[in-house]
Amino acid sequence: MCKEKGYDMLNTAAFKAYDIRGKVPGEVNEELAYRVGKVFCALFGAENVVVGHDIRLSGPSLVKALSDGLRDGGANVIDIGQCGTEMIYFATAYLKTDGGIMVTASHNPAGYNGMKLVRRNARPVSADTGLEEIRQMVGVEEFPHHLVAGKERGKLTKQDIMKPYVDHLMTYVDVQKMHPLKVVVNPGNGGAGAVLTELEGRLPFQMIKVNYEPDGTFPNGVPNPMLDASRKQTSDAVLAHHADLGIAWDGDFDRCFFCDAEGGFVEGYYLVGLLAESFLKRHPGSKIMYDPRLVWNTEAIIQQYGGVPVKSKSGHAFMKQCMRENDVIYGGEMSSHHYFREFTFCDSGMITALLVLQIVCESGRPLKELVRDMEEKFPCSGEINRKVDDAKAIFAALEKKYGTGTIDKVDGLSVAFDNWRFNLRASNTEPVIRLNVETRGDKALLKEKTDELLQQIGGEPA
Repeated sequence: MCKEKGYDMLNTAAFKAYDIRGKVPGEVNEELAYRVGKVFCALFGAENVVVGHDIRLSGPSLVKALSDGLRDGGANVIDIGQCGTEMIYFATAYLKTDGGIMVTASHNPAGYNGMKLVRRNARPVSADTGLEEIRQMVGVEEFPHHLVAGKERGKLTKQDIMKPYVDHLMTYVDVQKMHPLKVVVNPGNGGAGAVLTELEGRLPFQMIKVNYEPDGTFPNGVPNPMLDASRKQTSDAVLAHHADLGIAWDGDFDRCFFCDAEGGFVEGYYLVGLLAESFLKRHPGSKIMYDPRLVWNTEAIIQQYGGVPVKSKSGHAFMKQCMRENDVIYGGEMSSHHYFREFTFCDSGMITALLVLQIVCESGRPLKELVRDMEEKFPCSGEINRKVDDAKAIFAALEKKYGTGTIDKVDGLSVAFDNWRFNLRASNTEPVIRLNVETRGDKALLKEKTDELLQQIGGEPA
């Protein structure tokens, strides 16, 4: 049971709805990683698998154990080293492997780690598509650690995919349509800096680098741009250097966040609208996907530019499946996950950053001005989290109180009236509910209804 190492190797609490994520070593450790690797081969018949890790200090040892499990399961392993999650997505498709596993805990604190798993063509492995089966198979008492009978041990090779990955990133933009900008880039001491260094020589931008060097001790705080302290670091640098805008990435850089030239944070909701408009101008009649939390601005833009709206439950596994089924060219979540058909329907913080930079250049307008009209027409509360004791009771009470509105349960509870609407969702992993409110151009009504709903919900800030 590995008690002498300070953990129970059969603990499967780190298995979540979309990935594996937990504290090291109590919930995530080498034994768990080994087992996941071996079971991945058994469940999916994988013969070639890409692996990589983010900047966390526990990453290399977990990749070693994961690779041993994959190899003992009969798979050849291609280790691409320290990277971002989107580089695993890219490598899985580019190298035509049977799957990929990224060792990462994204924006969680330094003491955490985990794994994101994909199959061929970077299709996500979630609780509904194999992760629950992996959890059950990993957690058995007598786990077979020996080589799979009848199979040779797989080979391990190391491969640098940075150049083809960056080459692919550059296919999304036209450098001839860009002009010099002063841009603050803040990887948060995560992994984005290595990619930015490669991009720097190909782009006409002056990069002001903040928290640039990868450091798994997170000396400047957790690489989570949703935190106020992290936002302030980017905002302060934009103001200090009189930059045109600022961009910050989370630890595994599959999401990025923007500050305008005045240091103001730009809600991810309006970035979805900005990117939807850009795609529809270049590809009229295309399908655009969005999540149900905030919708009116996105729907208005899709209608204005002749697109086809596709609404999907939030969460990357649902979004990617919906995109594939409907051949959606671009999809965005207000949580700053942006998905691209040409990137095997996956999310990428780097592609998002490049596209927004080109939009700013082509428009000749500052980012603040580009989103101002959206903010005025459809002001929103931003996501508000509350810790509650009985989420089901709150959902039932709000549905009853606001039952005269148009109700939608695609994802949580959405209720729409003529001039305002809200969405309430429950967290998959903690006793937290998440509220979003928007109105049609009425900021006073926004405040009134947000306050009213929060009073109904109660609980504590999360």
